[in-house]
Amino acid sequence: MSPTKIYEKELAFQADRRKATTEFIKIASDLWYDKSIEIVLFKNQVIDKNVSDIINLHEYAGEFVQKPISIFDSVEILRTINDIHLPPSKLDIGKLTYEYHSEDNIYNDVKEFVIDKLKSANSREEIIPKNVVLYGFGRIGRLLARELMAKTGKGNQLRLRAIVTRGAITPEILEKRANLLRTDSVHGQFMGTVDVDYKNKAMSINGTTVHIINAECPEEIDYTQYGITNALIIDNTGAFRDKEALSRHLKSKGSDQVLLTAPGKEIPNVVHGVNHTEFDPDTIKIFSAASCTTNAITPILKVVDDSLGIKKGHIETIHAYTNDQNLVDNMHGKYRRGRAAALNMVITETGAGKAVAKALPQLAGKLTSNAIRVPVPNGSLAILNLEIINKTSKAALNTIVKKYALEGDLVEQIKYSLSNELVSTDIVGTSAPAIYDSTATIVSEDGKNLVLYIWYDNEFGYSHQVIRLAKYIAKVRRYTYY
Repeated sequence: MSPTKIYEKELAFQADRRKATTEFIKIASDLWYDKSIEIVLFKNQVIDKNVSDIINLHEYAGEFVQKPISIFDSVEILRTINDIHLPPSKLDIGKLTYEYHSEDNIYNDVKEFVIDKLKSANSREEIIPKNVVLYGFGRIGRLLARELMAKTGKGNQLRLRAIVTRGAITPEILEKRANLLRTDSVHGQFMGTVDVDYKNKAMSINGTTVHIINAECPEEIDYTQYGITNALIIDNTGAFRDKEALSRHLKSKGSDQVLLTAPGKEIPNVVHGVNHTEFDPDTIKIFSAASCTTNAITPILKVVDDSLGIKKGHIETIHAYTNDQNLVDNMHGKYRRGRAAALNMVITETGAGKAVAKALPQLAGKLTSNAIRVPVPNGSLAILNLEIINKTSKAALNTIVKKYALEGDLVEQIKYSLSNELVSTDIVGTSAPAIYDSTATIVSEDGKNLVLYIWYDNEFGYSHQVIRLAKYIAKVRRYTYY
């Protein structure tokens, strides 16, 4: 075949692939907005993505499972999902497409395959939507608001109804808070609309009213006057850290449960995917989502300990600077954090090593930890230096982690990176709390010492863990197929 004909053939294929991708986007959107069925591709979001994004996600999926994941096959499976009756669900089209090809000799056609794979979906109990109040509106609060509103759909799960802030709510302050939600220097523009309702002291986010409530104390709020009952209060202020202080939220009218977005004392510290099922939301009212670092390292530590056994280890966190550091040199309550955050690498303490033991008690006393704050605004890296009981190799270890990233209870928590070129800006916007850098892994010659590099978006990835835990304790978790 001549070079010209080859080129024309390539152009035709690209046109067909982009046309199929357009259909993929339309069906995925229809499933979400009409049926509350959310489609992901190996845990990556596809809602609000463009054609190039979807094609690139398919390329990553194929490389991940080492088998082509075709957009044409994905579209065929999506058509079938759209044609059958399913309850609100979250389905991984990448996993379904991979399994369809792996088991193509078992089923007569796509419909038979899809029906068999998703047959347990209709046995799920009906979901009762849960009202949510964000108590605080800082970095994590605003990311939670973005995600909750972007994924509201038909409102079958979590419904953001109010945001509580301190200080008077003037038109100027309300507009400033709205603008901080619209634009973000790290995470970009909010993919939606944010309007200010000065008269009712509210924001209209994607056309839905979210009340802005001024309060100095949790007890003084009456949420019922805003039509809010049985609410989950997500406290992201950092002001209340123990059971007694957080219990103050439960004294307000209209509240029902509390979730702290920081490590807590005398309450369950939960890393979703690792230990959330140990705590019954019917009997426990106050939860902690632990820290961003704890959520990043605990899933990987569980994989290594379950598979190989951990004798001891050290965790060094290379962490983005945070708002509690100074912009320029000034007094600070903690050593070194008073120095200019954007100019210095700053050694500081972290409780992540001890915090892991709250989720994985078998690791108590086995891990030490420290942190270095570095001049980037977001995107962090945990380095796990571990001595293990059963020896392994780099290839064997990577195979173990890859399996956990592909199937099982930790598929939402672990993203497996294949890239030799991964840097911190690449992981910004990743919903998984732990990104395993497979190419950077080091295993000693005797197979008993490991150095693992775990990237994490300390804002975005953590916020998604908070929402996963919120869905669990609010009992609005949909049927999922991962």
